[in-house]
Amino acid sequence: MTSRTPAPRALLRALSARGASDRPHWASRLEDIKNVTVGTALRRLGWDLRLQPFHGYGSTEQVRVLAKVLYASPGTPADFHDKPVHDMRTMAVRGWRNFAGQVAPHRTVHIRLGDHEVSVRADRSGIVDARLEVGLEPGSHQAVLWTVPGNEVTAEVTVFPSDAQVGLVSDIDDTVMVTWLPRPLLAFWNAFVVHQSSRQVVPGMPMLYQRLAHRYPALPVVYLSTGAWNVFPVLKRFLYKNGYPDGPLLLTDWGPTNTGFFRSGPEHKQRSLAQLAETFPGVRWLLIGDDGQHDPSIYAQFAADHPDRVEAIVIRQLTESEQLLAHGTLRPLAARSHDTDSPADVQAPDGHGLLEGLRTAGVL
Repeated sequence: MTSRTPAPRALLRALSARGASDRPHWASRLEDIKNVTVGTALRRLGWDLRLQPFHGYGSTEQVRVLAKVLYASPGTPADFHDKPVHDMRTMAVRGWRNFAGQVAPHRTVHIRLGDHEVSVRADRSGIVDARLEVGLEPGSHQAVLWTVPGNEVTAEVTVFPSDAQVGLVSDIDDTVMVTWLPRPLLAFWNAFVVHQSSRQVVPGMPMLYQRLAHRYPALPVVYLSTGAWNVFPVLKRFLYKNGYPDGPLLLTDWGPTNTGFFRSGPEHKQRSLAQLAETFPGVRWLLIGDDGQHDPSIYAQFAADHPDRVEAIVIRQLTESEQLLAHGTLRPLAARSHDTDSPADVQAPDGHGLLEGLRTAGVL
């Protein structure tokens, strides 16, 4: 690591010199100072950079490679964060451990995929989000990422078939997995305390997804959630353990952003859906979510903006107890309905009911 990181005091002066109109949010500036301070201390203690690869995706012409740059104690193996999802020995872990790492912002990361090699810089949260113009055959590919020779890791990249006509975008929290979001105390308990292996599957949802994958053999599957990248290993192993189809996860950064103290979950989902529509212009999407947060309105807006890109909107209706935990009040089912212009608008409390609804609508 030859580049020098500015000292916290110098960083403060640089931030203060900016005009008030273009300054990031104060919480974001504090986080930047914390990252510089802690990062400087860790480097003095001999800590190294390590990469946590995520599951990327793309078409036969363009792919998206995702990862995070973190500090690791001396002697940490280069592939420490690159564990196979079928390694169940890592399941019995408290969730808080996924939030204990220190990110390394703005580091240069090298990526090699096939005959294509590029160098990119991580963002202020240590996230690498690189789009590569490269021609690849449909299927699974391995991108090699490193910051310096010797700490290479591989990131899976799924290239969806060019002839795919129907794709699946699925929410995670309270759609495929019961998490009791968004009540802060219970969300904290599920994210930081509960063992990874004790999370509950929504009844019937794995079977529904398997039926969809069987009905559409070339089905692209993307899991879109407002969860933090910190819980990527937890979610990946949960999906594998419970028999959900494999696919990339599109998550968000944890903590403040340049515009606010918290990231915008709806904005993240809206932006991701727009990117999918642009990358895969020939795909009509099955949009699956729940009625506990913003999925119905987000999906309805996407259908209004892209009426030819939606195969069906599928909404899991939360139970009464889940509604009470999520909103503090009980909303009747009629109040949770959302009219859309999509060919099918299916709602049911679990995967079994949604499967029947999709059969009735002619999707399955």
